[in-house]
Amino acid sequence: MAICLHLSQNAPGWPRYRLASRASPGGADMKTSTDAIRQAYEECRRITKREARNFYYAFITLPFKKRLAIYAAYAFCRYCDDAVDEESTLEDKLKALSTLRQKLSEAYDDKPLDNVFIALADSAKTYKIPKEYFDEVISGVEMDLTKARYSNFEELRLYCYRVASAVGLVCIHIFGFKHPRAKKHAIDLGLAMQLTNILRDVREDLKRGRIYIPQDEMSRFGYKEDDLIGGVINEPQQKLMRFQAERAREYFNSGMKLMPYLSLRSRACPAVLAQLYRGILDRIESKGYNVFEGKISLSGREKALVTATTWLKSLLPQPLPT
Repeated sequence: MAICLHLSQNAPGWPRYRLASRASPGGADMKTSTDAIRQAYEECRRITKREARNFYYAFITLPFKKRLAIYAAYAFCRYCDDAVDEESTLEDKLKALSTLRQKLSEAYDDKPLDNVFIALADSAKTYKIPKEYFDEVISGVEMDLTKARYSNFEELRLYCYRVASAVGLVCIHIFGFKHPRAKKHAIDLGLAMQLTNILRDVREDLKRGRIYIPQDEMSRFGYKEDDLIGGVINEPQQKLMRFQAERAREYFNSGMKLMPYLSLRSRACPAVLAQLYRGILDRIESKGYNVFEGKISLSGREKALVTATTWLKSLLPQPLPT
């Protein structure tokens, strides 16, 4: 796949428009504003290329302009994650998230200053992305600062909606969708992917003092928190993890119904992401739900194969679900 990710000044499809708030009345600063947008997207591209893993393989399937917008959305999410994962005090982390909210508001008021928010403002305007979705992402990340346990699935679902489904809703505005029903399937796909993340990252989250698996479900299956912390694999653990995996699969089944609602040129991106995460879920199951020994992932070759095959399949006609 000869996809060039390097954005040059003369790259085809590069946005020629400018931020309205950065233009002088006579339009004399159009070049400067266009340069500012170009530099902003370039920074978002660098952040995405450096930080994205499974996402990277899916993003390359998008048309150029939409790919730029996805880079901006990804960079924003990266900013949010970095604000809470860095070694600093709780007060500083909350302050950092508050600053992100302020920058987000400035972006939607056509007054972005930071490169990531310049690109985000441009993408939001182009694709009419509601601000509330980005606010939800910040609220979800904020939950990681104030909540380390989830009593039941309803609490966990709200967290997953904010950190994953809201991102999916941002994405379908960039992809372009045909029917409001697409939103439900985008939400479900986000839930499926986040639930898969939670299963995969049990050990990593424990190191941060967090347990996302609902407490009432752990009790129902007779698996204690001390067992989880100790990495105990027994019958209750197997039943608990199988239950979590089956729930994720149900959301995947609904999430995959999103594809026919998307534009033909965009549907490969979420389809590839879904298949990559399904592959991780398959691997978790094939390892007997042993998520305590090393991070479960797909190899680069496997990711490339999934990307190629899913990309081709996405180009076939897909009837709308009845």
